[in-house]
Amino acid sequence: MTTLDLPSAESPGTCFAVQHAADLVGQRWAAAILWAGVQGARRFTEYRRMVAGISDKVLAHRLKDLEAQGLLRREVIPSTPVQILYSVTEDGAELIALLLPVVKWSNRRREKRLAG
Repeated sequence: MTTLDLPSAESPGTCFAVQHAADLVGQRWAAAILWAGVQGARRFTEYRRMVAGISDKVLAHRLKDLEAQGLLRREVIPSTPVQILYSVTEDGAELIALLLPVVKWSNRRREKRLAG
C-alpha cells in the first residue's frame, strides 16, 4: 500500500470535507450529467440523450441541484419558445478533471476482475 500525503483525519474539518466531496460526486447521475456537459450538452434534451437511463423528472431535479451547488450555469434565452441552456462552470469542469483518475482506476480494477 502506498503512503499518501494527506492531512491528518484528526485535523479539524478534514473528515467533513472528505465526506462532503464524496456526497457531492456520489449523488446518483450527478457525475454523468457533468460529464455530458463537458462533452457539449447544453439543452435538456441533449443531457437526456447523453445520460442514458435518466428520467425527465430526475434530470430536471439534478440540473437544479447542480446549478444550486455552482457546478452548472443556467441561461434563459428569451425566444419563442424560450430556450434554457445549461453549461458546466469552472468548478464543475475542475471536478470532472479530478474524477478522471478515479475513472481510470475503476476501469483498471474492472479489467483485472474480469481477467480473473
